Amino acid sequence: MKIKLGVLFGGPSVEHEISIISAVQAMQNMNQDKYEIIPIYMTKDRQWYTGKMLMDMDVYKDFEELKRYAKQVVLYNQNGTFYLQAVKGLFKRKVTELDIIFPIVHGSHVEDGTLAGYLDTIGIPYVGSHVLGSALGQDKVVMKQIFEAMNLPVVDYTWFYDSEYLENKEEMMSRVSKIGYPVIVKPANLGSSIGISFVKDENDLDEAIMEAIKYDTKIVVEKAISNLVEVNCSVVGNYEFQTTGVLEEVMSNDEFLTYQDKYLGNGKGGKAKGMVATDRIIPARLDDKTRTKIEEIAKAAFCALNLSGVCRIDFLIDKKSKKVYINEPNTIPGSLSFYLWEPTGKSYTKLLDELITLAIKDYKKEHKKTTSFDTNVLSNFNGVKGSKGKLKFSKLK
Repeated sequence: MKIKLGVLFGGPSVEHEISIISAVQAMQNMNQDKYEIIPIYMTKDRQWYTGKMLMDMDVYKDFEELKRYAKQVVLYNQNGTFYLQAVKGLFKRKVTELDIIFPIVHGSHVEDGTLAGYLDTIGIPYVGSHVLGSALGQDKVVMKQIFEAMNLPVVDYTWFYDSEYLENKEEMMSRVSKIGYPVIVKPANLGSSIGISFVKDENDLDEAIMEAIKYDTKIVVEKAISNLVEVNCSVVGNYEFQTTGVLEEVMSNDEFLTYQDKYLGNGKGGKAKGMVATDRIIPARLDDKTRTKIEEIAKAAFCALNLSGVCRIDFLIDKKSKKVYINEPNTIPGSLSFYLWEPTGKSYTKLLDELITLAIKDYKKEHKKTTSFDTNVLSNFNGVKGSKGKLKFSKLK
């Protein structure tokens, strides 16, 4: 019997379209002899739809028209069995059963642990990092603080909230000056290079920060690396084991890897192909010592952030000083970084199968742990007006 695999993508993120590209790529490479693939598309206003036509990239050119044919659904748990149920109609019929969900989402409100928390509440098994890992992997401030605590190398940086900047602009700009120009200004909880600016001097700083504030309440400003080489490392595993794929050296025409570089490439036509469109050199042009160091840091970061499934961790290298800095993880990377595993002999289909298998094993292991126990607390509780209620509240004061 085939495993009923729900592939969930889209969502209320500025990386919505990139999620669609990644998901359609993945669905086209899944083993259809082993899995019954059930696409679940989340619109930007958080409505869920399903239907086999959602596996075709062309349908998203006019989804408003497609809504007449796709079924709007909700996910629910009925006695431990998971269903997609139709939203419309007098009788809310079950559309399909699900065994496991494969989230292929990018960005805030989905990749940041929000979706993982919802799936945990429903109780359905799913592929990838859970709430804590997803949240840590999205917030560029908190992840840097953890990296520092683990003695992993990060570039000099500062951060502040949008309200701090708007109320005390001079102080925040002074913090940036202490880092030294040039700097990179980023929204703290976004990916795909959206809202990021390269700033050469203070004259352009305010404009860059205001651009980042459009997307997030928390802003990060990092020292820009001279003689920059960007290298990415993909990691697959969980807290018990981690393996790394082939390292890539990514190429850019700008001071940092842009949205254009990542998803549209530099070819004519600008047709979106996901991260596979990026200009890259595989394997990265690194000596063995540097390569090993990056792989070790990647594995340590993967564990420190409680990640699971597949992750792409990005690094910055000053090729003159040969210093290596960890930049950030992508807990659900564009195109699931399959292109970094193919050179190892692992096809995209095999990688997807491995991720699903890992999720099922972790789900079974987790459910062997004790999560609740019988207690008579409520049976003996007389309410806040009773003596026992008063005693309990007095202990909390």
